[in-house]
Amino acid sequence: MHVDRMSGVRVIAMFEAAKGLLILVAGLGLLSLVHKDLEALAEDLVRHFHLNPASRYPRIFLDLADRLADVRLWLLALMAFGYASIRLVEAYGLWRGRRWAEWLAAGSGAIYVPIEIYELYSGVTPLKVGTLALNVAIVAYMGWTLWSVRRDATASGASRSPD
Repeated sequence: MHVDRMSGVRVIAMFEAAKGLLILVAGLGLLSLVHKDLEALAEDLVRHFHLNPASRYPRIFLDLADRLADVRLWLLALMAFGYASIRLVEAYGLWRGRRWAEWLAAGSGAIYVPIEIYELYSGVTPLKVGTLALNVAIVAYMGWTLWSVRRDATASGASRSPD
């Protein structure tokens, strides 16, 4: 792979690794909440940040904490570990210049684009626009990388004379 393409792919690998590590930490945080009184913990957090428990978002948070059982925490943590594993394996493959990882990065990023566009219909925020733009840029770059590597391979194969 060309050095310029590889440096861009490695930036994406670091981004994917950061996402994987962040989700891994979140999964560990969920596991630390197993067998805890989540409702009391949520009420303490709302009180600590001086939020009105009757307003919309703190109420959603408190209701969620009230309904979250240990089994659901384990399930959410397991899902977080699975997602983190995929991101970390993808990051490893990208860093090592593996074609399968490039396909995985392009495909897994492309899956989220329609969802992110749909989210813009519910309200445009800088975070939503930035997320969509970053994801489209990653998908486009990985697509370009896959295409250019194939083009280079085809050109080098066509330029040789059959002996």
